[in-house]
Amino acid sequence: MPITLSVDGLRVRHGPIEALHGVDLDFPAGAVTALVGRNGSGRSTLLDTLAGLVRPTAGTITWNGVDITAWPADRRARAGLTLIPERGGVFAGLSVADNLRLFADGRDVAPALTAFPVLADRRRQRAGTLSGGEQQMLAVSRALLTPAKLLLLDELSQGLAPRVAAHLYDVVAGLATAERTVILVEQHTGEALRRAEVVYALSRGTVTFRGDPTEYETHPDGAHRT
Repeated sequence: MPITLSVDGLRVRHGPIEALHGVDLDFPAGAVTALVGRNGSGRSTLLDTLAGLVRPTAGTITWNGVDITAWPADRRARAGLTLIPERGGVFAGLSVADNLRLFADGRDVAPALTAFPVLADRRRQRAGTLSGGEQQMLAVSRALLTPAKLLLLDELSQGLAPRVAAHLYDVVAGLATAERTVILVEQHTGEALRRAEVVYALSRGTVTFRGDPTEYETHPDGAHRT
């Protein structure tokens, strides 16, 4: 598969602590890639660095052949990179309808309501009063309503009922197309592995596994998945 995003020798520090130790990864175009590992493995730090929220201390990030390492987060967003953070992807004080209008920026909101019919029933409700699952549905709606080319999702299923998490992952997996690449960060990996084509495992800031979900099943890291 062609590569859309590469990181080479990526290092990130949080004060005196190095969180990523020279990470090298390639992300295939149009595929779902899962970044898995336990808390403290560096998964979310890597995602935030890809999004431009954290500046690396060394290494490069290349997207479609262009070095974007120095690009700020807003420039990456304008170029088509969309980050859906863990439990933070909605405007809590606004109604569901207003959130959708902001995400759509003049485009039709119907794709979000088709994927998540419950949002139509909650359209006048403030987003901050939705259940955790409904807030995640609203957050994922951003990807349905914007021309995102690279979609980054952090802990999509955290704290959600299995049925809700499965539906969210079905929607997200359907977003991977020739024009859109999806990168998932998960600690509880069951649903992510069922949709991913490529899996990378991290532990303490280093890559400990590269392969597909079937190979991961037999890898020592895979023994800890849930």
